[in-house]
Amino acid sequence: MAARGSATGTGKGGASVFRLEGEAQTLADRLPELLLEALRVANTVVHGIHGRRRAGTGETFWQFRQFQGSDPATVIDWRRSASSDTLYVREREWEASHTFWIWPDVSPSMTFQSHLAAVTKRDRALVLSLAIAEMLVRAGERIALLGLTPPMASRRATSRMAESLAASEGSEALRASLPPKARLSRFSSAVLVSDFLDPPEVIAQRLIEMAEGDVQGHLIQVLDPAEETLAYQGRMEFRSPEGGERWIGDRVETLREAYRLKLAEHRARVEDAARRVGWSFLVHHTDRPAAEALLTLIMRLQGVAGDYRWKPGASGGAA
Repeated sequence: MAARGSATGTGKGGASVFRLEGEAQTLADRLPELLLEALRVANTVVHGIHGRRRAGTGETFWQFRQFQGSDPATVIDWRRSASSDTLYVREREWEASHTFWIWPDVSPSMTFQSHLAAVTKRDRALVLSLAIAEMLVRAGERIALLGLTPPMASRRATSRMAESLAASEGSEALRASLPPKARLSRFSSAVLVSDFLDPPEVIAQRLIEMAEGDVQGHLIQVLDPAEETLAYQGRMEFRSPEGGERWIGDRVETLREAYRLKLAEHRARVEDAARRVGWSFLVHHTDRPAAEALLTLIMRLQGVAGDYRWKPGASGGAA
């Protein structure tokens, strides 16, 4: 799907197939409920992950490890070593925080919801973004809402993000379907959550701009399952919630294969654009649990950093 849009239609008997629900409730009305859902998702994922971190500069004790030949004698913990025949080194926990810039797409096209999903793309993007923020803050990182807030490390950072989104409802920044142009701090990271249905060349250019300064990034494409399969039949009217365009098609089921190929081509170009700047790309459908995407992102964060502070727990994943 190269264009951002949605569809409405009628089948036999004039029954409505599906409709846009973005105008039913405002963003400010929904955010408290979405924040609670995000915290629930974060807690679900935390249940399967333990907080083993990495050694480094810091004040907090992390663990004892056996002395190695490459270690200087000054690092030996003589009190711990005196209780055994082995020399031990006291390691401290790495406490240098990392900055993550988070951007959820809440533009009009994200209010789409079909009969195959229980939530809109916008609601799922917000839940994922807030849950990601909560997980990062718990890990000691700094988070920022791209274009709206400065980096924060407070335990209330996730709530402040939600408050900032509610206060900025209706602003031009939140109506845009692409992340705002911004120079991100060097060696920071970005997490973008959107349907990424803008022209691939436009998305690619924005990623190039954001990746300057060795910025690592992760893209989460959120799609309704109906957008993945064009799960409709008969005469349908397609409307764009952002541009006002409309198109009526007869026997939409005959377009399904061509549509799938077009969507696959579009996704491949966006994924290639992400790969060229060294960023990851993940697809998430709104009929699947949000915890799946969150856990996958955490594993990818671990893969990028090698010894990142989140590690799989004994349970091997989320509950």
